[in-house]
Amino acid sequence: MRRVIPLTLTALAAALALTACDGGSGGADGAKSKAGSGCATGAVALEVGSASVAPAAGDTGEVPVSITNQSAPCTLDHFPGVVLRQGDRSVKLPASEGAQAQTLKLAKGASATFTVSYTRGADGDAKALDAGTMEVTLPGGGDAKSFPWKFGPVAAKGTDSANASVSAFQQVGD
Repeated sequence: MRRVIPLTLTALAAALALTACDGGSGGADGAKSKAGSGCATGAVALEVGSASVAPAAGDTGEVPVSITNQSAPCTLDHFPGVVLRQGDRSVKLPASEGAQAQTLKLAKGASATFTVSYTRGADGDAKALDAGTMEVTLPGGGDAKSFPWKFGPVAAKGTDSANASVSAFQQVGD
């Protein structure tokens, strides 16, 4: 019986310590967890990789985006920000259903990746988002980095949204 109380107190202290680490970080807006520690777009190389393009309306495609840290160690926390733009129309993509955000620390030269998944819309469909660009932001701040969207129209999902989402960051390599 004597061991139960110390173990319970230890578990309670550990739980309180973990909740104190949050500090009101991130949330859905992707704010950085600690001032100056987030990976900013200006301190990393962003590159859109070879996509698994959706060939026809209703098909699903995936567009990988790689991040390589070119500066001091930094942290990727929460989810990347991705906006698809068609002229004046823009749609911010939500996190993929069921995706769990994780915190990744990137040393100089280390890489991570995330994926934009989308459902192709029909050519000429006024509800589909015929995006021309994809803008990427990171939780650490910095200006959005734009890439051409060459993967066809994105199917509509409700009013003013697209059937597309972003995955959580994943570490690349060891």
